[in-house]
Amino acid sequence: MSLRTFTSEALGDLRTTSAIVPSSRYLAQAMLEPLTLARAKVVVELGPGTGALTQGLLALMPPEATLVAFEVNPRFLEYLRQRFPDRRLILVNRSAVTLQAELERRGVTQVDAAVSSLGVTFMSNGARHAVWGGLARFLTDDGVFTQYHYVHGLLPWYQKENGRLVRFRAVELLSRYFRQIERKVVWRNVPPAFVFICRK
Repeated sequence: MSLRTFTSEALGDLRTTSAIVPSSRYLAQAMLEPLTLARAKVVVELGPGTGALTQGLLALMPPEATLVAFEVNPRFLEYLRQRFPDRRLILVNRSAVTLQAELERRGVTQVDAAVSSLGVTFMSNGARHAVWGGLARFLTDDGVFTQYHYVHGLLPWYQKENGRLVRFRAVELLSRYFRQIERKVVWRNVPPAFVFICRK
């Protein structure tokens, strides 16, 4: 998929894609490096887009592992099917808020590693809780979850929740589900992004 096509698709549904260009290799490296993939059995990817992280995950996962990827954009989904004809990749055309139900339906009892490219700034608080809370239930004790968040997204961001304005703080919400959270910035990305490294 060309950069122009990706950008056109992203701008058409910015609230879902939350990006106007694919993740850089520097951001992909920062997202993948902390993960324990060498002995992973089940890995989850939320919002793979055109596969900037998917490619790295499949390269680092064992031959018998499974990658469950949630993607709602039908054009990206078809592109991923064509780009990665890998039996380990299970593409789920559902929102990440259904993560818990979808994993249970597939008989998954635990997840060894997870990555998320979801635009959490644009999500409702309820959706964030459903995604991160659902994931935390499956993540193994030594599992790692990475989530990136564009630097400008950490500016004060308020949303209306139950009739009042609530400020979104990523670390505060993540800390409800993960005991240890590290944060690093990746400047060589458009736009620059923070990577949250979360451990259960």
